[in-house]
Amino acid sequence: MLIAGALAVASHASLAEGDASAGRAKAAQCAACHGIDGISKQPDAPNLAGQTEQYLTKALNDFRSGARQNEMMSIMAKSLSDKDVANLAAYFHSLGKQ
Repeated sequence: MLIAGALAVASHASLAEGDASAGRAKAAQCAACHGIDGISKQPDAPNLAGQTEQYLTKALNDFRSGARQNEMMSIMAKSLSDKDVANLAAYFHSLGKQ
């Protein structure tokens, strides 16, 4: 039981670690709504720059699962892998608040 718990924690931690440079390349598809620098130019799209990785990961996973609904984001998030989510979260977090 202890080993299974340790493996679950290790697995969760590895999913949370993203590569910001890989996320930057993937974020090109996000720029139309969320801005190239993570600062939205559209009033109905939130700023992503500087958000915590945990928040961004949860939000994207909720869009993927359907727990959170938005016409555009539900479509966009469906095609993301777990690694894509982690990389995007790392990238937008790395931009810092502007």
